Amino acid sequence: MTNGKKMDRRTFLACSTAGLVTASLSRFTLAADPFRIGLIIPKTGPFASTGKQVEAACRLYMQKNGDTVSDRKIELLVRDDTGTAPELTKRIASELIARDQVKVIAGFGLTPLAFAAAPIATDAKTPMIVMAAATSAIPQRSPFIVRSGFTLPQVTLPIAQWAAKNQIRTVVTLVSDYGPGLDAEKTFVKYFSGAGGTIVESTRAPLANPDFAPFIQRAKDAKPDALFVFVPSGAGTGVLKQFAERGLKEAGIRLICTGDVVDDDLLEAMGAPALGVVSSHHYSAAHPSAENRAYVSAFMQANAGLRPNFHSVGGYDGMHLIYEALKKTGGATDGEKLVAAMKGTSWQSPRGPMSIDPATRDVVQTVYIRRVEMQDGRPFNVEFDEFPNVKDPGS
Repeated sequence: MTNGKKMDRRTFLACSTAGLVTASLSRFTLAADPFRIGLIIPKTGPFASTGKQVEAACRLYMQKNGDTVSDRKIELLVRDDTGTAPELTKRIASELIARDQVKVIAGFGLTPLAFAAAPIATDAKTPMIVMAAATSAIPQRSPFIVRSGFTLPQVTLPIAQWAAKNQIRTVVTLVSDYGPGLDAEKTFVKYFSGAGGTIVESTRAPLANPDFAPFIQRAKDAKPDALFVFVPSGAGTGVLKQFAERGLKEAGIRLICTGDVVDDDLLEAMGAPALGVVSSHHYSAAHPSAENRAYVSAFMQANAGLRPNFHSVGGYDGMHLIYEALKKTGGATDGEKLVAAMKGTSWQSPRGPMSIDPATRDVVQTVYIRRVEMQDGRPFNVEFDEFPNVKDPGS
């Protein structure tokens, strides 16, 4: 009887100790379980500058805000989709979720790539943060998509309205022939015409290997008050070169555009042809706020003097959105809970005030009218007017 009681006590103590060790190991495992973010961006190919900006901004956010949220270690897994192969983007997204166990996929430099990954996000119930691609319809492709960048209609509407109020009566439009370009053309035509302006002609250049010369010449021959242009980041240099060489400015034709054309990252290389160009966009490295001055300084210091552009803030704010959602869920990684936590989020970004529309999961932000001017011997997009709280007009 006595021996039995002693045995029971020993058994009890052994079991209790084992239970405590197991519980401790479970807590340790949970605390150490990383929260992986799969960043899919173009690191090579014609749109590599977009990927470079997005990745640099994501890493800067982690550097400034730490790599642990709600006891979860944040890991950034970066993959190159080259920016030109939707099937590759789709395969990378699938591998990141199934093999690497990422809890969020993010990035997406161009619309076709975002479209390709959307079904993967839906099937896996994994949040997908679109940091760069700008076609209006992207969030409609999956209930797990949230956008942190911008839409082309959102940044085109203000320049159309501004042009109609500033002695521009006739316009030729020139856009790249893919989703965002078609969005930009449709939006500009609608709102410029609605304000009493006249569209003389609408032209579209191929996305791959475009030769802008014949389109610029057609615009000159049409003799409008202005040429409105959208081309993706990186292609603006070719447009400005042809605009200058063919003498449109001397012919009295103004160049107005979305901010992609006069990308901050490439503005210095564009030279004199960029001076005086008026554009509308959601971010400029010259935005005069304390948050932006700190952001630009930290970004350039961390990236050998590289100037941040509009794609960078898509990455930076996308990381903010992920961090805040994970805080709200207390570290829970359920995809539906994370997306729900992102809806309605608002904050002060380096670009200015912004929020996520809870109904559309799309970004709401201020869009600025800017002019390329010299400041301290360097060209910048200097803001001189603004349109606050702009939603995507198609949503």
